[in-house]
Amino acid sequence: MSQISNESFSEDDEEEEEIFIISKENANIRLDRVLHDHYKDLHSRTYFQYLFQNQCIQVNGKAVKKQFKPKVQDRVSITFLSLEPSDLIPENIPLKIIYEDKDILVLDKPRGMVVHPAPGNWTGTLVNAILYHVTGMQEAFKDEEKRPGIVHRLDKDTSGVIIAAKNLAAHKKLIHSFSERKVFKEYLGVCIGNPGRGIVNEPIGRDPKNRKQMCVAKTGGKEAITEFETLKTDGKFSLVRFVIKTGRTHQIRVHMQHRKTPLLGDTVYGDLKLNKKLGIEGQLLHASKLSLIHPSSLKPLTFTAAIPDDIEKMAHRILEKNN
Repeated sequence: MSQISNESFSEDDEEEEEIFIISKENANIRLDRVLHDHYKDLHSRTYFQYLFQNQCIQVNGKAVKKQFKPKVQDRVSITFLSLEPSDLIPENIPLKIIYEDKDILVLDKPRGMVVHPAPGNWTGTLVNAILYHVTGMQEAFKDEEKRPGIVHRLDKDTSGVIIAAKNLAAHKKLIHSFSERKVFKEYLGVCIGNPGRGIVNEPIGRDPKNRKQMCVAKTGGKEAITEFETLKTDGKFSLVRFVIKTGRTHQIRVHMQHRKTPLLGDTVYGDLKLNKKLGIEGQLLHASKLSLIHPSSLKPLTFTAAIPDDIEKMAHRILEKNN
């Protein structure tokens, strides 16, 4: 099947949206077939039926049914959703709680845990664990959220500080704080090589050659800003501090790949041979600090999460080579 020409891609912490233009090869074909063929490695036909039922697929700004046949140059937008809250299952999964009150829950997410249910990861997520821990939360968010309480995300293999709202009022205020860039987010990671110190200000969008990946986009990307500073290096590896001004998917990982100093262990944007040689699978990246204004008390708060063993081990290795 020929490639669908992309017009733009946008993504935030609450949903994913993709917009593309219908080409000649895909014109006058049922839209559900076009979508299934194009995304067959990512989503099932049943999943797209769910999106059609929830009016998440539009053509030229209007919701359409699955049998709709688009014309050349029609503008198709897809809003990707996760499970409905009524389908989410509370699970007794241990949580490492940094802070909790009646409005917010701050956690140290372990590496390897997915934040919210999605195709391929319907259970065992942070959301499943939160729903078990917070009594009444599922009911409170049933009419509002596809991802109850979630206001931002961390990649599966990124560990560290993540905050969730326990009620709708707190959720609304936290979402506003993140969207207005009033939340300070600091990360620690191990890079291959030495990125030094600086700022990457390059837009990020879906990789046209691989729909499962992101890339620095020449056109159609969203603004992405990453500050970085090497704290220690032995020349081959570096312990790096990151501060992100935006929150794009895989932002730090993509920006470091763009600088040719990818994160060690990254199975998508990194050096696969070196990862295998060192026995590291999953990027060594940790959300170490998060600062914001409390949604109710309006007091400034800062939360930190201790460096995990894998990153600490590499940091010691770097220090030993410098001594």
